[in-house]
Amino acid sequence: MKLAGVELRRIAMPLVAPFRTSFATLTDREVLLLRVETEHHEGYGECVTMADPLYSSEYTAAAVDVLRSHLIPALTALPSLDPWAVAPALAAFKGHRMAKAALETAVLDAWLRAHDLSLGQWLGATAERVPAGVSVGIMDSVPALLDAVEGYLSEGYLRIKLKIEPGWDVAPVRAVRERFGDELLLQVDANTAYTLADAPQLARLDPYDLLLIEQPLDEEDIRGHAALAARVRTPICLDESIVSARSAADAIALGACSVVNIKPGRVGGYLEARRIHDVCAAHGVPVWCGGMLETGLGRAANVALAALPGFTLPGDTSASGRYYRTDITEPFVLADGHLDVPRGPGLGLTPVPERLAAVTTSTEWISS
Repeated sequence: MKLAGVELRRIAMPLVAPFRTSFATLTDREVLLLRVETEHHEGYGECVTMADPLYSSEYTAAAVDVLRSHLIPALTALPSLDPWAVAPALAAFKGHRMAKAALETAVLDAWLRAHDLSLGQWLGATAERVPAGVSVGIMDSVPALLDAVEGYLSEGYLRIKLKIEPGWDVAPVRAVRERFGDELLLQVDANTAYTLADAPQLARLDPYDLLLIEQPLDEEDIRGHAALAARVRTPICLDESIVSARSAADAIALGACSVVNIKPGRVGGYLEARRIHDVCAAHGVPVWCGGMLETGLGRAANVALAALPGFTLPGDTSASGRYYRTDITEPFVLADGHLDVPRGPGLGLTPVPERLAAVTTSTEWISS
């Protein structure tokens, strides 16, 4: 397979409602889509960078630049190409895992289509559908939060994740637990908003029987997470800190986490995501699939990944309607709290041309 060129397409997707975390409030999602062309097939990848470097050091404008200037030329120079060749070809360029993941995914999609394989089949998926959880942003009031949670539960979501920050942690958790009972699968996500000095406050969450506290401390503070894990009963889950299979193995060995959130974009792609899954499975550490407000393209790939056997907790693989009134693909729809794993070749779907055109803000073609 030879890479003929890559289209970089930027789109703007309005959210159905503002989504507030400890680091930002989003009202729309700027998305970078990649479409690769080979001799006979094309493939898509979605870059999960945000417009600003708030979740991580990566951001969309930088992703476009590194793709244009370095990553795409490195692949077009290869005499032949397959999914396993991408990471070695890009290894000389430091960082930029989200940009690399998008490019690798597009190549993988094209390669799978050429071999008439679905992503789930190729990854080793063992489930035909996956349980869906939903992430609930920080609200202006506890009553507003309870109304939102009630709405998601009525739609059939099987797990609720609450975004938290200092000043919005124990009270919303207590209210949700009291309103919806002990059987509700409930977890929280701090997005690095706390320090180890906040351990006594985070320990106040212990009585509410949470599945986990996700990324309470800074992404580089692995020792701090290990110390926190010894001081609270609620399991610690790492997100931003896990950027590779090696970092996952190190965090597990140090006792910094007992659960791992796998986001393929954050770790450089689905090949590395599967390696993290395998490392965690070997250590008996459960994993779940996180989300970055993906369109149907990224959601399709995440759902396929979440069908691997080590994904024993519901992920943030919500239905399309959780974030977008109109997706660029045929929408993912919740059925009995689950999403079906795509079965078609590659990602299993492609953008609907008129929907994609309606939200496109720019395109650029890069060839050898």
